[in-house]
Amino acid sequence: MLREIVYSSFALLMALVVLPGCRGPAAAPDSRLKVVATTTIVGDVVHQIGGEAIDLTVLLSPGSDPHSFSPAPQDVAAISDADVVFINGAGLEEFLTDLLENAGGEAELIDLSQDLALLKFAGAEHDEGAHEGEHDEGAHEGDEHEGEHHHEMDPHIWTSPRNVLIWTVSIELTLSRLDAVNAKTYQTNAAAYREELAALDAWIVEQIAQIPEARRVLLTDHLAFDYLAAHYGLEQLGAVVPGYSTAAQPSAQDIAALEDAIRAYAVPAIFVGSTVNPALSQRVAEDTGIQLVFLYTGSLTDPDGDAPSYLAYMRCNVNAIVAALK
Repeated sequence: MLREIVYSSFALLMALVVLPGCRGPAAAPDSRLKVVATTTIVGDVVHQIGGEAIDLTVLLSPGSDPHSFSPAPQDVAAISDADVVFINGAGLEEFLTDLLENAGGEAELIDLSQDLALLKFAGAEHDEGAHEGEHDEGAHEGDEHEGEHHHEMDPHIWTSPRNVLIWTVSIELTLSRLDAVNAKTYQTNAAAYREELAALDAWIVEQIAQIPEARRVLLTDHLAFDYLAAHYGLEQLGAVVPGYSTAAQPSAQDIAALEDAIRAYAVPAIFVGSTVNPALSQRVAEDTGIQLVFLYTGSLTDPDGDAPSYLAYMRCNVNAIVAALK
């Protein structure tokens, strides 16, 4: 599967045409392409491709929850000065509309979700009407998801490296188009990073194979791992919070039904995001006698943490999942 994606990516790269208006040779360090990424995960992938050739600003700090992020004045300034802004999309960055309006500027906005097959998250009915009038940031003209509320589509697209591989194509093409003098650097970096993603994909397949089929079930604090589950043969049974956002709140009936399902399916663990208050999940774990396992969800860690890069983030999570379910 990943090999086919890689071949498709290479085909797109071969079709790259340098358009008029591309940046010329950089005369000084401060003339580097000014790039903004919203989350630490998007920022890391952009950095892997742009390297030192770009001036990169990441809006969210390590450990921040993208569902509850509030921009600061310096974030407005960064967007205002940027040449290009890379976003996760699919409705994750709910703060983005106001931020762009306040910042002004002429930055090109690149939605990394728009070339992906988005999943409709399983708890959409619980969130009905919660964001009435808002639409999927990832929708674009002619897209099959145009007009759907963004909260109906699962924005946790980074939880599968097969999606992130497609990100690399969009990032490489964009940087190469806007900064032609460094196009070769971007192409070389992207090709090397795709090899690492391919190795990660193969490793995940091997690790998941160690879990008995009957135990390949994920129960999480919120619906964050549908893409991982869909791509690697897991089943997301449910979540303590029946929605994609950590800001949602379950009813007493939701909790009771979840605890019944835990007992019926003999679920061994609840997986909880490291940026989320675990109190409610802890209560469910105590009620049902199962373990609480922490995963990284919407953010990387500081450089001295366990998950300072996307590759490390995925390996930490998969190791924790396999250890709990084997």
